[in-house]
Amino acid sequence: MSIKGRDKEFRTPKTTYVDFKHIEMDRVLTMLFPRLKFDGYASRKPPREKILQPEEFVEEILKGGEIKQYFAGFDDHPEILKKWVETELLDVVNRGKINQAVASPRPLHGETYKFRNAKHCRDYGAAEQIYWMLYYARKGKGQTARDQLRKFFFPGIDLVTDKDDSTATVDVETQALLRFNRQVTADMRDSREPIRLAPLCIGQADLLADDIIRLLTYEPYIPRSVLVDYLKTMLAFHLALYHLRLLYLVPKLVKQRSGNDLCGIKECTVNPGLDNALEGCPYRISLIADMGDVNNSHMAELARKSADRFYRQIPAFVQANFVVKKLDEMAEYLSKKTGKLAAPPSGVFSVGELASLLQPKYDMDRQAYFKFRLANLIEESGAGNEDLDPEIREVTSMGLGELESFIEILMAYRGKYHRQYITECLDSLLLKNKENGLLAQARTKGSPRRFILGSKLLEVLLQLAVLTRENGRFITREVRIEELLAFLRSRYGLYIDRLPDTSRAGGSILDRRALRLNLEAFKRRLREIGFYEDLSDAYVTQKVSPRYAIEKSDGIQKNGRQP
Repeated sequence: MSIKGRDKEFRTPKTTYVDFKHIEMDRVLTMLFPRLKFDGYASRKPPREKILQPEEFVEEILKGGEIKQYFAGFDDHPEILKKWVETELLDVVNRGKINQAVASPRPLHGETYKFRNAKHCRDYGAAEQIYWMLYYARKGKGQTARDQLRKFFFPGIDLVTDKDDSTATVDVETQALLRFNRQVTADMRDSREPIRLAPLCIGQADLLADDIIRLLTYEPYIPRSVLVDYLKTMLAFHLALYHLRLLYLVPKLVKQRSGNDLCGIKECTVNPGLDNALEGCPYRISLIADMGDVNNSHMAELARKSADRFYRQIPAFVQANFVVKKLDEMAEYLSKKTGKLAAPPSGVFSVGELASLLQPKYDMDRQAYFKFRLANLIEESGAGNEDLDPEIREVTSMGLGELESFIEILMAYRGKYHRQYITECLDSLLLKNKENGLLAQARTKGSPRRFILGSKLLEVLLQLAVLTRENGRFITREVRIEELLAFLRSRYGLYIDRLPDTSRAGGSILDRRALRLNLEAFKRRLREIGFYEDLSDAYVTQKVSPRYAIEKSDGIQKNGRQP
């Protein structure tokens, strides 16, 4: 038997806009651009007869009299130009194969979404999730972050008239992408009203907005393509942290049959401006990160157990998300069809309010509604009791309530499916086995996962750690190693030199040795990426220096030297 229709629906924006699939951050950023441009609305895809191929992008650059002005010499070497366009300007799927196709231009400029090939450029709701996290981020940080992203990603374009701005100075890659922009003369926002829902964890939204503001401080100091890669890494990192938190948050809300007062927009205690940003958060997460020392097998085991705790929580999340989804359908029916349930002042039931429908005072309404839904589900499986699917017969013989039986049947038929795709989605958001990722897994089938802090991800987090606000603007400073480790723990829940407070007190001798070796590996990694030099053995003099120095004056300084 297969579950049909709305009975198998799983995705609900009230927990996350993301439809759990493998996610590529280039495509997420591409689909975020129209939402930034149109204030949350998607765009209508430009009409196009066929899928754009690399040759068409090359032809667009070559034609016209401006080629000699902007791309001198390119017209003499079309094959080199094609290779440059394919590798530097285009996000290509099935690269080098017969079915190679362009997903979209690389997201170096906000207008690239116009040239996406929709079939190959799917973000599975991740761009929506990012946008509405920024929209609802508190204390004005979300608006500031969105404004700065618009300014950064739409240079050379007047967003009021949608015309080229000849006064803007842009790099060669961006100039090439703006050449493509003239192919599209009609660009309209989607007329469908977007679903506006606050993120379930508003604290993570605040951290995301604050990190974007911090990172874009480097715009005059870091090459544009490098900063775009930094942004992609950071967005993936925050999406991963948000969904790792959901694995615990949603089941707990369902179990306690109510929301948490500390998780409201007004009450959330997370404050990105404090040294201990996550202090007071009842759902803070802890990730033990291995630094990749091959001789420190015990540290790898600690990092494996840390990752395993999250991935083992996926089935509980699937079940809890099904409960929230089906309670939402019940709440809509009771409020709009029968009038038995008053809608909240906002007009939208929150996850906490839906979880409260599990309380005893709603038993009769729940029983009546899910008795009908359960009967329909069973009827679809067979005409008579003898024809019942064994899975359904086993559940109905357990003597559970109507809702519990309904959810158990859904889990029996759809649980494995969603568990597989959630695992795949988390792997992609954690950028598994990549230098800018937080997860590693051997290539052999069934190998365990473990948290490991990639060099490029560490580099991004270091750029944020060395910033401090002074007189209303960010400047860089040297940071002691112990301060850096505290920053990673208190802001992101990353543990490198110690175990989380939830772990056994102090740890064993093997644990302490593994953590000490992990700290040494952490320092070696800092040296490798050019942020750290040993001045002496004294712990207080071991400092991390900013790669791009931002000082009180307006002068730009890089690696301690004036350009």
